[in-house]
Amino acid sequence: MFRSLHMKLMLIMTLLIISLMTVVGAFLVNSVSGFYLNQFYTQMQSVFQNDADFYHDLENAAADEENGAEQIAQMLRTHTGDLGVDGITRNYYVLDGVTGSPLAGSTDAGTAALELTYNLSAALSGEVGDGSDISLDYMDVAIPLTRGGQRYVVYIRDNKQTVQSLTGQLVTLILEALGFGILISVLLSFLLSKTLITPIERLTEGAEEVAAGDFSQKIEVDSRDEIGVLTATFNDMAHQLESTLQEVENERNKLDTLFLHMADGVVAFSREGDIIQSNPAAEEKLGRALPIGGGVGYDALFGDIAPLEEALEPGSQGYVAASLEQGERSLELLLAPFDKDHQGGVLVVIHDVTEQHRTEEMRKEFVANVSHELRTPLTNIHSYAETLVDSSGALPQDTEQGFLNVILSESERMAHIVQDLLTLSRFDSGRSELNLTKFSFADAIESMINANLLEAQRHGHTLTTLLEPGLPQITADRERVTQVMMNIVSNAIKYTPDGGQIQVSAGMAGTDTVWLEVADNGIGIPSQADRERIFERFYRVDKARSRESGGTGLGLSIAKEIVDQHRGDIRIVEKETPGLTIRVELPVEGPRHDKA
Repeated sequence: MFRSLHMKLMLIMTLLIISLMTVVGAFLVNSVSGFYLNQFYTQMQSVFQNDADFYHDLENAAADEENGAEQIAQMLRTHTGDLGVDGITRNYYVLDGVTGSPLAGSTDAGTAALELTYNLSAALSGEVGDGSDISLDYMDVAIPLTRGGQRYVVYIRDNKQTVQSLTGQLVTLILEALGFGILISVLLSFLLSKTLITPIERLTEGAEEVAAGDFSQKIEVDSRDEIGVLTATFNDMAHQLESTLQEVENERNKLDTLFLHMADGVVAFSREGDIIQSNPAAEEKLGRALPIGGGVGYDALFGDIAPLEEALEPGSQGYVAASLEQGERSLELLLAPFDKDHQGGVLVVIHDVTEQHRTEEMRKEFVANVSHELRTPLTNIHSYAETLVDSSGALPQDTEQGFLNVILSESERMAHIVQDLLTLSRFDSGRSELNLTKFSFADAIESMINANLLEAQRHGHTLTTLLEPGLPQITADRERVTQVMMNIVSNAIKYTPDGGQIQVSAGMAGTDTVWLEVADNGIGIPSQADRERIFERFYRVDKARSRESGGTGLGLSIAKEIVDQHRGDIRIVEKETPGLTIRVELPVEGPRHDKA
């Protein structure tokens, strides 16, 4: 019940009022008792000490006086008003100064035995007894007298009945005021605590909503006091927290997206070697599932490459580099600890370098092919030129002419190789731009056929065309497209035995693509491995026949580069009949409008 701040404030206010009124009541009661006590002794002093005639009369007895006590009583009776004697609460007594026995008094009980008080004992000893004590339930004063040779004591005693009655009334009044004060304090403390607690309760509810993840809470500020400032600060804090968490969430989403879709594989291990996180790229590169928390651990995956202890303490370089052969793949590994101070674990980054290795091998092969292709004609040119120089005109004229023809042929071959290499270099560097124009696809095919017709007839080939009617105009680089068609058709002529059949077909694929197929019944490409590499640079199936025909092994590579620039497709068409069919597809509207 009293765990509530509201009840605690009410209790504190109530106890404060009770304590205050108790202190005030006690002070008032003591003040009243002290007032009456001081008033009593002041009154007695004014009568017995300040009034010298009265005191003189009390001690001077007449010559024929028989009863001194009665005379003293008579004189006291005349001063009852000054002494405040009422015969009820305050009385006077005349006592024997030696024995203390009552001789006369203001009541019929004046002769009754009296309690021997401190003041009375002092008076019997001959001293004035006027000591005061607020704790006693009476007030008294005892005056010693000597009258007519006899010792007397005038004793005034007040039983505090008036004081007690007044004190009782005062206590009753204080209690009534206390009850009323408690009621008022409860009401006021309730209202006050309600005023103070209501904004605190709103703050508490807002804090609970924020803790639950709802940062849209905004608490109304009703005042400019400390609670109002706290409320405004809470609103600002909630807004800043919402903004901060939103930024953190955005960054986390970015990191999650990057982590899930990055090309490199990433696997995080605990210090015990258990997987705590991985991305799909890691599973794809390692070729196995990587369940979190069990099944597969660090030792099973990379223990043979780098022990877990070595990965956790990699030395000065901060990481461990390693390599892994996974089937036909070549993987590079980077193992580094994370959150070392808090006993995090090991992060393994997996990079697939298979393509790099393949590219490097292709580059080495390309350089070797270029060197070989250039060295062969250079060797021939050098040999024939050296022979001509050494002969100094001794050779027959027809022989010299033959040597010169070989030198010319080999130099032209070298020029073709260099020109093709320059073309590929421009493609690789991105400096080869397309000169896009709109032209008739059928006209370009007819022009290409006419250009190769004599060469085909020289070999005894039958060169036919099969064009679908209504071929559209296309947007492309006509010169480059013609070069593609020339390379394909010339290859068909070269690699088809004399007297072969070559057919050029063209048509539409849908509404936005045109196609061209060149089919022959030549030697074809029986090997699947050779078919997959046919578009590689310097790759030739029949190297001897290629050199005899003057081929460089770059024609189809150049054709593929041109087709790729046009956002088209070039491929071998699989068929069961002998020979080879190559298909080219190009977008009608040009590369900039290609949907792919």
